Amino acid sequence: QVQVAESGGGSVQTGGSLRLSCAASGNAASIYRMSWYRQAPGKARDFVAFIEISGRSQYADSVKGRFAISQDNAKNTVYLQMDSLLPEDTAIYYCQCNYRWSGSVYTDWGQGTQVTVSS
Repeated sequence: QVQVAESGGGSVQTGGSLRLSCAASGNAASIYRMSWYRQAPGKARDFVAFIEISGRSQYADSVKGRFAISQDNAKNTVYLQMDSLLPEDTAIYYCQCNYRWSGSVYTDWGQGTQVTVSS
């Protein structure tokens, strides 16, 4: 099994930057994709970005050009660099990992980290 845990949230002003981290533990070698999602108060959880073990990545339109996802395979950690932050980026950010185990595919979520952007 795999577990993930986020860190790096906080409060910034509009235009500021934050870097979130998501560390995987357990059988991290079985992970094939790690993603970031976010959930604003009263709204559904939305996709932000993912990165695959191959390095392929994809972003939501709302964050393209401002956010960058990267991975450090040696540390089993994925990062989300968030620049030019806007108040609408305020949300709880969740890390998700997809991994294979005994012929099946599994998903694990972290507990989330709060990001608050003030105007």
